[in-house]
Amino acid sequence: MIAALAGATTPNVRMIAANPGDWGVDAFAGDLGGEITVWQSKYFFPVTKAAHKQSIRDSFASVMKAAAAQGHTVAIWVLCIPSSMDGPTAQWWDRWKPKQEKDHGVVIRLWDETALLRALHSPEGDHVRRVYYEPFTPAPTHEQLRLVLDMEDDQGTELDSALFIRQMTEAGHVALDAAKRQFFNADLVAREIAHKAVPAEVTALRSADATLHGLWEMQFNECCAENAIPAMHSRVWRDVLNQHPNLPKVLRLEVVHAWGLVHRLVDNRKAGWVKHWRQIAAAHADN
Repeated sequence: MIAALAGATTPNVRMIAANPGDWGVDAFAGDLGGEITVWQSKYFFPVTKAAHKQSIRDSFASVMKAAAAQGHTVAIWVLCIPSSMDGPTAQWWDRWKPKQEKDHGVVIRLWDETALLRALHSPEGDHVRRVYYEPFTPAPTHEQLRLVLDMEDDQGTELDSALFIRQMTEAGHVALDAAKRQFFNADLVAREIAHKAVPAEVTALRSADATLHGLWEMQFNECCAENAIPAMHSRVWRDVLNQHPNLPKVLRLEVVHAWGLVHRLVDNRKAGWVKHWRQIAAAHADN
């Protein structure tokens, strides 16, 4: 990859095969009978630190020694590392580099994490990035969304006394079958997640609840200020519909489930559909 990236801006870049050694050269451009530019790769990861300094010194010394023995001159030496240096190592590099440049008459450059990313995202390096990375980017997976289940008649009847139904009735809603189905499906999801206790799913459900509660609260406050409480239910529905694609994917929720989670918030006495929803919730608890 380094050879390809170097070749994106420098013509005639070649590699040296180790047989048994590589003269301290991973990739080079130029003439081995004259001046060359050398790219030396060192896999220091996830951070380049003090323990790597000797390896850098040894690599530089090796390439300079081989150049003297083989009759070519190193004009530019490029150290390539996939990580960033920590503070002390960066300070050492900034002192070591100019001294070696002065002592050996060579230009020394650093292709570290930042420089490599910049090169890979440049127009010249675009084809290198695509060849080496994009084929290995997994295709996005679209997990099957949860099924939306129907209720038995007796299950719907049992929900007649639920708090979220009482809140909707108080707000003047007459048709309630869809709300019952939404609550039923969301409650199944919540119970399944609680039973399995998979940390990622538990956290995701908590996040979805917090998001949906925030949507309801924002509309409740605005509708109170505008004296538009009757419009709150439809406004929250619109917001839930818009927010649905952004809810945690691990939950695999249909819109029906998302709206049902709002009904669960109401049923858990955290929200309501009229201005005096807290009094209704308190009275329902007493009953």
